[in-house]
Amino acid sequence: METTSLEWTPRSWRNFPVAQSPTWPDLEHLERVEHQLANKPPLVFAGEARRLQEHLALVASGKAFLLQAGDCAESFEESSADTIRDKLKVILQMAVALTYAAGVPVIKVGRIAGQFAKPRSDGFEERDGVRLEAFRGHIVNSDEFTAEARRPDPERLLAAYHQSVSTLNLLRAFTTGGFADLSRVHAWNQEFVANSLEGKRYEVIADEIERALQFMKACGIDMHDDSALQSVDFYTSHEALILPYEQALTRQDSLTGDWYDCSAHLLWIGDRTRQLDGAHVNFLRGVSNPLGLKVGPTMGVDELRRLVDVLNPDNRPGRLTLIARMGHERVSELLPPLVEALRDDGRHELWACDPMHGNTFVASGGQKTRRFDDVLSETSQFFLLHQALGTWPGGLHVELTGDDVTECLGGGSRLDEADLSHNYTSICDPRLNATQSLDLAFHVAEYLQRYSTPIGERSL
Repeated sequence: METTSLEWTPRSWRNFPVAQSPTWPDLEHLERVEHQLANKPPLVFAGEARRLQEHLALVASGKAFLLQAGDCAESFEESSADTIRDKLKVILQMAVALTYAAGVPVIKVGRIAGQFAKPRSDGFEERDGVRLEAFRGHIVNSDEFTAEARRPDPERLLAAYHQSVSTLNLLRAFTTGGFADLSRVHAWNQEFVANSLEGKRYEVIADEIERALQFMKACGIDMHDDSALQSVDFYTSHEALILPYEQALTRQDSLTGDWYDCSAHLLWIGDRTRQLDGAHVNFLRGVSNPLGLKVGPTMGVDELRRLVDVLNPDNRPGRLTLIARMGHERVSELLPPLVEALRDDGRHELWACDPMHGNTFVASGGQKTRRFDDVLSETSQFFLLHQALGTWPGGLHVELTGDDVTECLGGGSRLDEADLSHNYTSICDPRLNATQSLDLAFHVAEYLQRYSTPIGERSL
């Protein structure tokens, strides 16, 4: 069935095959929960999503940079104000380093307030001869290895909604209530980061920003009259994996008549759910939010062109972000033909680098991990190939936490496999800790300095 063969409605995805869908044991229970969600207030508003698309249009034109970062999968057990604040701190630190070096605005989008679901390569997990349903994220089931915990529970959709509400409330308070004031740039440096080499590099930038602010104040500029110095625009995103949840939170905008998925500002399609005749592509083609599409190593030029035509038929700048996740060993081989094809087609999609998902392996102790050097290698190759093609390397998409975890090897933390068991708290994939995240940001800042002039003003 062709994705565009039916007139779109928020329910039309139900006419298509649904990949990565849990087997809900009680469909009537699921319907009751969907009805409850459909009657709850939206988590975000259409106007906010439109504003994000305007910002992403700047990225597509080479005049801004996208930083999309946060948890691999949010946990119902890790929702404290301190956890959310520390995650925001790291993202703000990274954004400062990038902005200071590159001289372009950094659009900040969190993998937060909705990133509760995870796709699985296998629908089941086996331990010691016991076979149970795979853990699909706390929005579906629990990571505990029992039959009851692994049973998909529709009530978890409501729990995900309520946790997203509280997370968004905190984020809005932090980003508009003074915490994100640029004069507090020193305060964002957490203790365990401040003592590292990366933290000391950050302090140098913070000192220079503080001197610049003092100079502006001495010149008579009212620092309290400039909202850009006291608050930041911060947007939310997640993979639109559990479609009953997404449909229930989809609303028709009273101003434009367009449909928006009000569970987040930006939704993305994963590498496992990008089927042209699948439910996820059909659902997201009809909402007006900015969208993301993961582009993995099996993506071909023809498939990418067809997906782009379906998801962004009007070629609107900022509508579609293509998130490349090839792995460090193959990115230089596989990505250039895709970038060249869309460049030659005159497309306005922007490219971001996800250097995490293609570089995961299992350590000798059984933990999933990633090497920082592999993450950095894919990132540097991403920038180099865009430089060679005369295109803008528009963004960075990473999994991180503000906690001092030991989940990825190397980087500023100098972790090795023996360290993994010290503080491995992720419920799914390994994340960069705050020191490693800042280390990566400084490297990306150096890459961005090659693009000191916006791409639209450079001779290519």
